[in-house]
Amino acid sequence: MDAVYIHIPFCKKICSYCDFCKIYLNDKFTLPYLNALLNEIKDRYQGEKIKTLYIGGGTPSCLSLKDLNYLFDIIKLFDLSELKEFTFECNINDINEEILKVLQSNGVNRLSIGIESFNENNLKFMNRFHTFDDVLDKINLCRSYNFNNINLDLIYGLPNESISILKKDLKLLLKLNPEHISTYSLIIEDNTMIGINQMVPVDEETDSEMYRIICQILKKNNYIHYEVSNFAKEGYASLHNINYWLNENYYGFGLSSHGYIGNVRYENTRSLTNYINGNYVLSEKLLSSSDDMDNTIMLGFRLLQGINLKYFYDKYSVNLQEKYDIKELVDKKYLLYKDGYLKINPKYIYMMNEILIKII
Repeated sequence: MDAVYIHIPFCKKICSYCDFCKIYLNDKFTLPYLNALLNEIKDRYQGEKIKTLYIGGGTPSCLSLKDLNYLFDIIKLFDLSELKEFTFECNINDINEEILKVLQSNGVNRLSIGIESFNENNLKFMNRFHTFDDVLDKINLCRSYNFNNINLDLIYGLPNESISILKKDLKLLLKLNPEHISTYSLIIEDNTMIGINQMVPVDEETDSEMYRIICQILKKNNYIHYEVSNFAKEGYASLHNINYWLNENYYGFGLSSHGYIGNVRYENTRSLTNYINGNYVLSEKLLSSSDDMDNTIMLGFRLLQGINLKYFYDKYSVNLQEKYDIKELVDKKYLLYKDGYLKINPKYIYMMNEILIKII
């Protein structure tokens, strides 16, 4: 067991596009929630050494310092003697010296910050509010506390967004010099504010062009495109997320979290009442070997390097080429062999979903 994800569902504001499990911050819920989190970890954690720990949300940084310190006391239940990466998600508006001192003193070594855009209209649409100068000041403050592994998120493809707006966002993002950049095309979900209002993102052709521009500009600025949506400077790829994409086991604790233990995938409840009452798990699914291979294919092809064929054989005692009919995709160069890996041709990475449908 290498990885642990912990979900903190509380937010001071709800972003218009967000489909994650979230709740408005309310002091009467935070302590009962953290108590339930403590109990869930005591019930499920089996004492394995943890190499990556990720605290996400929601907005973990909106917790009070008292609750934050309690959260870090809970985390001491884990064996972190081999911890390599400890990520904490922050809202840029929450960052101050007090919270950075707490994070630093508790071993957090990677920050993930949702910037999303610098364009005023985009930010208003997403119900987010900051300026480039606000962000620059906060990033500099993080650097002063020796946080030298920072991820910044960017969302593109918003209604009426132009290529020029995207390019300006990328230019400003690069001025901040983050070690890692995650980019996401806007997906409109039914149970979000923009979904309820039936908003429409940019057309597919524009979205594809935006993705191409992002890849081109970030590569030109020495970011390695190592996963469909993720770019990193040399040595700064997300170890925690790579664990997901390799289809390795991980714990998920907290409201709505997902986990994968042994050959069982589970999903926690999205009901705060159920969770606080100790009814953590919503569903569990026992996977067959074939199910697990399908997951390895779907997740592994997200990595630009692709799937290690020896790793696949060692894990399942079957050749990937024998399990899946990929000959046509290889012949047409949608899939490529390179250095013992099978990968999606970078020219067609934007068509990944269509390629996966043909494989599985």
